[in-house]
Amino acid sequence: MSETTTLASGAKMKPENLSMEEWVESRIARFEGRKYDWNALKFQADFDPKYRRAQMRYIGTGATGVASDTNTVPAEHFTFSTMVLPSKCEGPLHLHDDVEEVFFMLKGTITLMIQDGDQYYETVLRERDLISVPPGIYRGLLNHGEEEALMCVMLGTPKPHIPSYPEDHPLSKVKRDKK
Repeated sequence: MSETTTLASGAKMKPENLSMEEWVESRIARFEGRKYDWNALKFQADFDPKYRRAQMRYIGTGATGVASDTNTVPAEHFTFSTMVLPSKCEGPLHLHDDVEEVFFMLKGTITLMIQDGDQYYETVLRERDLISVPPGIYRGLLNHGEEEALMCVMLGTPKPHIPSYPEDHPLSKVKRDKK
């Protein structure tokens, strides 16, 4: 077990048993070592292919239900991944009851849907646009384009709860496999 010093702020310093090089490299998730995980949300795509999307994890596992991924930087305060959104895909309305979620568009254009109770709003996010959605608000997306879109997804806790769907949405009744 390595000894790690923790600062008063809660931040962890370099473990004493690691060289500076080993420690820095352990905190890097290189693109060449990432793989798109088309199975993270497979239960949705199995229900309807329009929900097919892929996650590429960098920090932690996010809220897709993936229990662990040893090929990521361990999450200390938030998770970070990219999401491939194929042409015509839909990310269903879902709610995180415990955490803020941030979407940052890297490529493409999507329609973002926000719902809070009876209030509903749609807006378009384009390349380099960002939205921060607080906990307790439903969010979803559509890629109407002919090209895939790519976005960053960040959740403000190291281990987010699994999201829920509106009661009247068919995915609210789908049972997912434990991972």
